[in-house]
Amino acid sequence: MSIMKEENANNGDQAKDVEGEPKKIKYPRAIPFIISNEFCERFTYYGMRTILVIYLTQKLDYDDDTATVMYHSFTTLVYFMCVLGAIISDSWLGKFRTILYLSMVYVVGTSLIAIGAIPTLDVNASAMTIIGLLLIAIGSGGIKPCVAAFGGEQFKIPEQAKQLAIFFSMFYFSVNSGSFVSTMLTPILRDDVKCYDQDDCFSLAFGVPGVLMVVSIIIFILGRPLYKITAPAGNMFVKVSKCIWTAIRTRSKEKAVSPRDHWLDYSEPRWGQQLVDETKILLNVLRLYIPLPVFWALFDQQGSRWTFQATRMDGDLGFWTIKPDQMQVINPLLILVFIPLYEIAFYPLLSLIGIRRPLQKLTLGGIFAGLAFIISFIVEIQLEETYAVIPKAGESQLRIFNGLNCNYTVTTNIPDHTTIVLEGMKMFEEKYIGVQGKKSFTYSFATSQAGCAVPPAGEFELAEEQQVSYFLNDRNQPANLHRFLDDTQKSSKGLPVFRVLGNTRQNLTYSFYDIDNEQVRHENGTLTEERVDSYPSKYKISVDGKEILEYNLLLGGVYTFIVAGSSPDITVTPIIVTEPNSVSMLWLIPQYVVMTLGEVMYSITGLEFSFTQAPESMKSVLQGCWQLTVGVGNLIVVIIAEAKIFDAQKWEFLLFACLMFVDMGLFAVLAYKYKAIPLKKYDTAETTEDNDATLPIEDKKEAGLDNPAFTEKQ
Repeated sequence: MSIMKEENANNGDQAKDVEGEPKKIKYPRAIPFIISNEFCERFTYYGMRTILVIYLTQKLDYDDDTATVMYHSFTTLVYFMCVLGAIISDSWLGKFRTILYLSMVYVVGTSLIAIGAIPTLDVNASAMTIIGLLLIAIGSGGIKPCVAAFGGEQFKIPEQAKQLAIFFSMFYFSVNSGSFVSTMLTPILRDDVKCYDQDDCFSLAFGVPGVLMVVSIIIFILGRPLYKITAPAGNMFVKVSKCIWTAIRTRSKEKAVSPRDHWLDYSEPRWGQQLVDETKILLNVLRLYIPLPVFWALFDQQGSRWTFQATRMDGDLGFWTIKPDQMQVINPLLILVFIPLYEIAFYPLLSLIGIRRPLQKLTLGGIFAGLAFIISFIVEIQLEETYAVIPKAGESQLRIFNGLNCNYTVTTNIPDHTTIVLEGMKMFEEKYIGVQGKKSFTYSFATSQAGCAVPPAGEFELAEEQQVSYFLNDRNQPANLHRFLDDTQKSSKGLPVFRVLGNTRQNLTYSFYDIDNEQVRHENGTLTEERVDSYPSKYKISVDGKEILEYNLLLGGVYTFIVAGSSPDITVTPIIVTEPNSVSMLWLIPQYVVMTLGEVMYSITGLEFSFTQAPESMKSVLQGCWQLTVGVGNLIVVIIAEAKIFDAQKWEFLLFACLMFVDMGLFAVLAYKYKAIPLKKYDTAETTEDNDATLPIEDKKEAGLDNPAFTEKQ
């Protein structure tokens, strides 16, 4: 046997020595650059996405529903852009230039968001965020189908099949490592670092992932001399689309005069029998894809609805406080643990109960996702008991804060409250008062305590769907009631909220000194009813430089501090208006565990089945269609969130769970009816009516995308 020359030392093509024994093929030296590039890119994507909904609600003042819509619209666009990236790569630029150019677009997008988050700049942060997200979607989605395929092209198949498997294991590890590190780090940068006289630093939290994206480009360029770069060979997705369109158009014209066994056969004269047969196989597999988007609708809510759920829980572990967006780190961490466990333990156990086939495993993965949302539904029921009661249509709320150290009896014509006992330095509240539009109720105060001023009689003016509060004080004699609109809802940031009501005849300065962090968190020269978001900590509360009280502000609590008296005899009395978060954030772990169990089984098994069923030439098309199911799933969340069907979040969680179970029932029916279509053997290339459209058998695999061990974290 003649000696074969190595075509390229860098890509490890096989050679044989004079005895005919195969030489050991070198592992491509370009792979470390591709793996490092992917780590940095995934760090950027997940780091930015982890804190996105918190930024949208805390800094840009979007409500939870709008932030959810924006988050999932962005994710939808990312995965729809995967198809565009594949077309650009395979038809025009090739994988190397597509990754390089779209990574630059990616960097511009991350830069715009980071710059928009700088509070001292006079820029429209909302507009820059939206434009930035659009550019990131184009960049991230466009390079997503290219990077793994580009890495696969560095190997010679089938000689390096084992080495290719090692590459995909490393690639998948880098994806989840980048996700894990950034999901842990960016919330710390967001919350623990202070910049621009703010209690947080979103610009840094967005900026660090942006820097990592620049690093990824530098690493990618440095590996350029080592890469094996192939020229664009035409996009199979485009060919399949044209084949289907030709069949539809021709069938409408020729069905009556030239009937065919299958509607796709009408495109055979133009596109050749091989492409027609392979498209039939592809569509047969894609029929199973119809129910798949619902899983991703549930899965991707880890970064939106589940994060908002975490903001309403207690992350204090005593030695460390978990940030709401840090809970997302559980998913990549568990993935790295579960993948080997599935092979060693879970799959053997499942086989004992008859679950062996891929479609059975995929169905079970979807059921796990539904169960995860049942758990989140149960957790939400427990959380509701800690939420503030907000008046609905036909209701109003009344609170009276007593700023005097006197007890009063209040006579009113409020139903069921004709007599109210108002104790000194305390609060009376009634959360359910029937009111249509606006309504006034009379009141008169009386006291038996000597020296206590009695305010004149008057009326409580209430309004439908409003929280109305009155502050009894004697700053301006005689004693009077100061009316203001109240808000007892927990902070959307998950932080403590407080207000200070002052019953002093002096303009005093109050300050909240954070004992744990040794800094003044809040200071004001006037005593007003303005709500202030704080941080969970123990505080020294001072008035005019004199320390009056030490008090612990807890996550989710809404507090009122009444400052009364005259200097130097000042008192500060705390009142809890809304109870702080009492359900531990650790109760979210079960739903993350069950969801991740479902993800590993659903995602990996689904790709394995799809790729083994599809023809070699269709594997890249199938990859693009798989990514589209993720985009459609996020679109489902956008539609449901925008519809605002439910007042309570628990019912939306239950809806998604039921939708998942019904969806898996539909999938089970499709799986039962599924019959694989055997692929015919083609010995020669078929020439179509298009002069340059030949369809030979493809010996080369689509850059390893048929490797069943690989799936990128969606």
